[in-house]
Amino acid sequence: MLQTYTHYGCHILIPLLVAIIGYRKQWKRAFLVMIAGFLIDLDHLLANPIFDPNRCSINYHPLHSSFAILFYIFLLVPKKSRLVALGLVIHIIADVVDCSFM
Repeated sequence: MLQTYTHYGCHILIPLLVAIIGYRKQWKRAFLVMIAGFLIDLDHLLANPIFDPNRCSINYHPLHSSFAILFYIFLLVPKKSRLVALGLVIHIIADVVDCSFM
């Protein structure tokens, strides 16, 4: 139960805090863009079974691979892609935290 709260807390609260602190004037937009990082979980649909509570997403699903993570980190550099990249990197961090409980 603690694992679930921690996992989804990281997925939602960290982007909210980053949006409020770093993008104060447009925090709602920033939050929604970062929350869109959830879309990388669509790669879970390629797995069989789709959901396995004992499976670590990191390096299992294509959009959670080391190559993809490195790409997300590089997306932090250009200002135009920074918000999307923050959402993706925060999502990956939440998944790493989740994997650490396994």
